[in-house]
Amino acid sequence: MSNPGVKEKTMTLNVAMAQVNPVVGDIPGNTALVINTVEEILAQHAPDIVVFPELVITAYPPEDLLLRASLDIRVEDALSAIKAKNFDTHLIIGYPGREREHLFNMLCVIFRGEVVATYKKQCLPNYQVFDEKRYFSAGDAPCVIDINGVPVGFSICEDLWEPGSMSQAESAGAKVMININGSPFHADKMNDRLSALHTRQKEASLPIIYVNQVGGQDELVFDGCSMAVDGDGTIKSQAPACEESVAMLKVEYDGANATVREGELSKIEENEALIYKVLTLGLHDYVIKNGFSGVVLGLSGGIDSALTLAIAVDALGKDKVHAVMMPFKYTSNMSIEDATQQAENFGVNYQVIPIENVYEGFMTSLAQEFSGTTADLTEQNLQARCRGVILMAISNKKGYMVLTTGNKSEMAVGYSTLYGDMAGGFDVLKDVPKMLVYALSRFRNTLVSDRAAGMIPWRVIERPPSAELAPDQVDEDNLPPYEILDQILELYIEGDQSAHAIIDKGFDHDTVMRVLRLVDLNEYKRRQAPVGVRISKKGFGRDRRYPITSGWKLGE
Repeated sequence: MSNPGVKEKTMTLNVAMAQVNPVVGDIPGNTALVINTVEEILAQHAPDIVVFPELVITAYPPEDLLLRASLDIRVEDALSAIKAKNFDTHLIIGYPGREREHLFNMLCVIFRGEVVATYKKQCLPNYQVFDEKRYFSAGDAPCVIDINGVPVGFSICEDLWEPGSMSQAESAGAKVMININGSPFHADKMNDRLSALHTRQKEASLPIIYVNQVGGQDELVFDGCSMAVDGDGTIKSQAPACEESVAMLKVEYDGANATVREGELSKIEENEALIYKVLTLGLHDYVIKNGFSGVVLGLSGGIDSALTLAIAVDALGKDKVHAVMMPFKYTSNMSIEDATQQAENFGVNYQVIPIENVYEGFMTSLAQEFSGTTADLTEQNLQARCRGVILMAISNKKGYMVLTTGNKSEMAVGYSTLYGDMAGGFDVLKDVPKMLVYALSRFRNTLVSDRAAGMIPWRVIERPPSAELAPDQVDEDNLPPYEILDQILELYIEGDQSAHAIIDKGFDHDTVMRVLRLVDLNEYKRRQAPVGVRISKKGFGRDRRYPITSGWKLGE
């Protein structure tokens, strides 16, 4: 107990938030990343604690790699390599650990080559993109240790989204909480995180040091944004979004309360700027971590391929992006001019490969099969499939990954062609609704000094969208205006609202029923679509799991 008549000595903790970008499954590489990061920090600072993200040894989420027989051996080798460095600082390391045949999502505290404490994650998320109960058992005990005279508690990610862990740690004597995370991005995620932290601080007003993974992993992007929040909820230190970084901060403890002193405060981008940054990181890491030398895409002169090209160049550099215009007799001169102009603006390798001869070759081969029939969507889809074949051939020959360019609105209602414009390895716009495509394109054009010129030609942004698979075709021949369509889709897909509930909000009955029916009918297409960056609270893929074969009727 403290003596009221004696002034307590102030204890100080220097903490490094190590916001790193590990690779899922690359345990040796991630171990080297941890060691190199600690060595770089120690060369410049004198931290008492270096905090790494959740499961940094395997990276998050390792999924069924956690079921591999050699997992335990590999993880133990990694921890042994870190301990062998005998670092004179407390390392907070996330890893999958096994005890008595049960696998736990764990962290350990390593100091001078020894594990001095461990903690097992108590709250296992099993919703949206998370599936931790498939792999892990839950812990049930707090972990609080003394570091430089400061009682420090520990928790892992979801523990701070659920009640109990903070008050439990406080009851065990904690005066500051360190929480390690593998927290993926979705729109407005920063506000959701702050809300969760503030809610926990109502249970126990402890400062929280929140360290998050950064980087792309398949459709997930971990945006980082690690932070230290004082006991009153004030952000005292903030790491940048979508960048590897080390943020230093100081914690002071007077024997009764701990306080976070001002540290580095990076500005977090908002709205379109942040989403654009997330999309760029997601594409970059998917291409680089999978070992592709570059990407190839069809540049049609339309808005979706225009935005995809811009993101690709910003993610990879112009030398790793190859754009191909594949005109047909329905392709307008405007589209050819705009595609050429954008390719020149971004300085990418650009080729024009007409598809009319390819198309006619298919039609000749199919003449007997098509005898006695009239032209319909088959011929339109064949155009798209000709383009898909060409892009995949370039991909095979040059080792480039094909980028598809479909947006979330099109993917939702099936306004796309299997083995045509859906043929490819990655769709950066897969979770981006059409109206947001326009907003992001306008945003990209603000990033140059000569805004009037438009890196993405302004005519591309302003013209009515069209697949140009038939004469004078525009998207609204087959779909409601995107302003309406996107609202209906958001209510149905992300909001899980019924047809009747959406109609009650003022939308036309027939339009709603038609759109929702298209969404349900096209689940089979989406199952065959390439992965793409998730930016919403419910993207297509691991988020939204609906049966292909279903007798469910629309209604309430």
